[in-house]
Amino acid sequence: MNNEPLANALRPKKLSDVIGQEHLVGKDKILTNLVRNKRIFSMILYGPPGIGKTSIANAITEELGVKHRFLNAVVNNKKDFEIVFEETKIYGNIVLVVDEIHRLNKDKQDLLLPMLENGLITLIGLTTSNPYHKINPAIRSRCQIFELLPLTKEDIIKGIKKACKNLDDIKIKQDAINLIATMANGDFRFALNLLEVAYYSTSDKIISLYCIKPINTKASNPMDEDETGHYDVLSAFQKSIRGSDVNAALHYLARLISSGDLDSIYRRMSVIAYEDIGLANPNMGVRVDACINACERLGLPEARIPLGNMVIDLCLSPKSNSGHVALDLAIKDIEDGNIGKVPAHINAQAFGYKYPHDYPGSYVVQQYLPDELKNRVYYKPKNNKYEQTLKITLDNIEKIKNKN
Repeated sequence: MNNEPLANALRPKKLSDVIGQEHLVGKDKILTNLVRNKRIFSMILYGPPGIGKTSIANAITEELGVKHRFLNAVVNNKKDFEIVFEETKIYGNIVLVVDEIHRLNKDKQDLLLPMLENGLITLIGLTTSNPYHKINPAIRSRCQIFELLPLTKEDIIKGIKKACKNLDDIKIKQDAINLIATMANGDFRFALNLLEVAYYSTSDKIISLYCIKPINTKASNPMDEDETGHYDVLSAFQKSIRGSDVNAALHYLARLISSGDLDSIYRRMSVIAYEDIGLANPNMGVRVDACINACERLGLPEARIPLGNMVIDLCLSPKSNSGHVALDLAIKDIEDGNIGKVPAHINAQAFGYKYPHDYPGSYVVQQYLPDELKNRVYYKPKNNKYEQTLKITLDNIEKIKNKN
């Protein structure tokens, strides 16, 4: 009896067989062109489970016909990695696919880094975690990073129909396909596993709603009830907090929690603390970090408790975007070529520089912006309690300037 899961049996052998991810593997897209040109670089593929990370890695290695090995950062020990590295001495370059690469411990990293550096290993790392947060910077800097996007319901339906062609005597009704795609919530592996169980649990190989519903009672994830997708819910979450709507923010938080996607919640709360709350409540960033640390220690379901408190606090906090708006104006000057030369008295030689701490109030009038920009004003305080204290300081500085 062959117990190989259908998801493994149908693993793509070429990129054109991959379901979804057309921004990477579509016609003339980056991974497609790299394979066409027979050149691959170390990379990290990240995104939610069941959306094609392993499939893309498998398709790349199969289509290129290169020597490769698949390892798991948790399951495989240091010796397993050493064996692969010894193989490189015999065969030359090997493509090493490492699943759960964000959990690679220091011993394995120390082995891997020199092999990446000298080109003996081409790494394809797979992870569900954001590599900018979870992966060792030394490894990350040696890899190109590609984000895989959640699969749409249409992607899942297309994949199910394609899979059914590999089961010769299967008959499946369209409403059953739609239900599997809805229940999968973007996870194609889940869809294939459900399809396979349904196939073997029927006597006549006809898959209908009747035979699917008893197999898995997993409710359709509220993330996609309206089929707007994961990123729409995240966007609504942030906009509800920005708009100080506590009830809406808690609703979208509940949808995100129900999907188990804590990392996305953490990232949104962190950016909200600085983008939307900003200088109106500058301690909010520290408090969000404390909330995230508590959630990491607690895990779900208890993590929902600090999250609920934090989101209510974010909603009802005073809001200000003055800080990042000011920086964006400064960045626009740079992009437009409005740069100018650093004034001589504050450059590296600092000839004629006046040390502010030698003057009353630790302030002395001197020019800091380049001549071309000396009258530029980026930051404009908003009318909230904290920024009004900043405005008092700015006004006092302006009075001193005017006197001089």
